[in-house]
Amino acid sequence: MNNSEFFEAVRLLSKEKNVSESALLEGIQRAIVTAVKRDYNNKDIVFCEIDEQDKKIRVFVRKNVVGEITDPDEDITVEQAQRFKKNAVAGDIIEIELETKEVSRIAAEKGKHILRQAIREAEHGQIREEFQNKNQEIVTAKVSKIDPITLDAFVEIGKISERLMRSEQLPTDNFKEGDLIKVYVADVKDATKGPRATISRTHPGLVRRLLESEVPEIFDGTVEIKAVSREAGSRSKIAVYSADENIDPVGACIGQRGARVNKIVDLLGGEKLDIVKYSDDPAEFVAAALAPADVISVTILSEEEHSCRVVVPNNQLSLAIGNKGQNARLAAKLTGWKIDINPETEEPVINFDE
Repeated sequence: MNNSEFFEAVRLLSKEKNVSESALLEGIQRAIVTAVKRDYNNKDIVFCEIDEQDKKIRVFVRKNVVGEITDPDEDITVEQAQRFKKNAVAGDIIEIELETKEVSRIAAEKGKHILRQAIREAEHGQIREEFQNKNQEIVTAKVSKIDPITLDAFVEIGKISERLMRSEQLPTDNFKEGDLIKVYVADVKDATKGPRATISRTHPGLVRRLLESEVPEIFDGTVEIKAVSREAGSRSKIAVYSADENIDPVGACIGQRGARVNKIVDLLGGEKLDIVKYSDDPAEFVAAALAPADVISVTILSEEEHSCRVVVPNNQLSLAIGNKGQNARLAAKLTGWKIDINPETEEPVINFDE
């Protein structure tokens, strides 16, 4: 195969595999270097240039010009070096181009492997770029299979298949093959077989992104989400803020007659959302975070340890604590403060850490 045929083959292959020509050529370039390095004990002295315009492939070996050779892979004598560079002297570093015949030999021996590796790298690179753009975002996934024992869901996202662990699903989730679902891409990492995404429906980021998609004031930055605490499938608390005094950040998120928040609740399978106003004043923030309970007072016990005492009306104590302590626990996570909840006329009852 001459060079023109090679570049035409790359063009056709890029269409067939739906990867860019440049990505494929970069993969071929790396694969050629890897193949040639094996002849030099895998030392980093080989590099390759692929010129698409002139349709040339050139491979070079970098050598140290020395008086006496100590490493045959990396060293070359002054006399030998001067065959390639007339004024070469000891201490120089020269680049020696491998003969076309040598490159052709390598291509003939390892051509299929080089192409396979290049295709794999190009595909992985494309997937990596695609998923890096979706990192910490919501994507639509198609359920391809449910593990009958673990109830993990295997889903297709673009060109890759990922496992949505049962622990990362909502308690109300009951998927079947073919379902289209919303998942949150919590992380993207490189792996031996290509990029892998950690996906979740329980991550607080899912609530954050759903709010951004449903509340224009959040999307355009008028309203800011300061913090989210979540017990997936049951309840979440979201602290919101606006620098514009004319904007009610809580009202903007709830929407007329609760239209905006109710849509998100439906998407989350009935999970309750408490949207509260953020404040730089920790006492105000803690009081707001304990909604829907009324708070009489908040006393800061220790700024350093972020601990405070809250007093609520006697008839609001159960509401402030919540079912199995959930309301107070979520408030502590949301604010980052340890909260002692006290009824108006009794001794401290319970302490909640973030």
